[in-house]
Amino acid sequence: MSKIVFLLAVIVTFSCKDKVEPKLSAQDIVDKSIEASGGVARYEKSTIAFNFRDKDYISEMKGKRKILKRIQKNDTIDLLDILSPEGFERFDNDRLVSLHDSLSTKYGNSVNSVHYFSKLPYGLNDPAVQKELLGETKVKGKQYYKVKVTFNQVGGGDDFDDTYVYFFNKSTFKPDYLAYDFHVNGGGMRFREAYNERYVNGIRFVDYNNMKPIDEGTSVLQVDSLFNMNRLKLLSKIELKDVKVSQGSYN
Repeated sequence: MSKIVFLLAVIVTFSCKDKVEPKLSAQDIVDKSIEASGGVARYEKSTIAFNFRDKDYISEMKGKRKILKRIQKNDTIDLLDILSPEGFERFDNDRLVSLHDSLSTKYGNSVNSVHYFSKLPYGLNDPAVQKELLGETKVKGKQYYKVKVTFNQVGGGDDFDDTYVYFFNKSTFKPDYLAYDFHVNGGGMRFREAYNERYVNGIRFVDYNNMKPIDEGTSVLQVDSLFNMNRLKLLSKIELKDVKVSQGSYN
């Protein structure tokens, strides 16, 4: 009888353990993170507006078409940049500006980058994204899923060869940290620490401490170890101001 009770106890113990820590894939983790940050439906139905470094940014969904805008105004300049599936356009006081292809690409990438980071982790399910679970790691005493993100050349943009690493809190599934390498302008590496988390009409927004390694030569896959050892230096603050989320239009 005692052997039967013992066996039942072992079965129950392992059964409970399996339920507490299910095996998750990188896709599972990203899906849970997007849900914890607002959910796909809310992202796709909302118009989002914010100010970043004295420029206004607006993202709209018109059916399946994603429209990204940047507005710059002062006493002499009134520029409207629009990035849509049809390409990039710049208007100066409502007049369409003719731009060389290289400038259109540069300005379009700049607009896209700000909008992309503002809505993370939503963009991590874009068709060009490839995700790989590297395992688990500890950052500042908390456990994280460590997910590597790369991009297909087709649909991955001009920076498709950059590598990103996202750190998803095991308890909340929120991406508290991210790191990436880049190859333009001499290349380099960045590590971002999220802070000032707030939800606006159900969508999560954060600001970032933007850092780089003090020492050269570390892989982006290992930069979290430098952060734990205080071997990163602060370069800038990434702060979104006056965030608004609605079902309407900011035209």
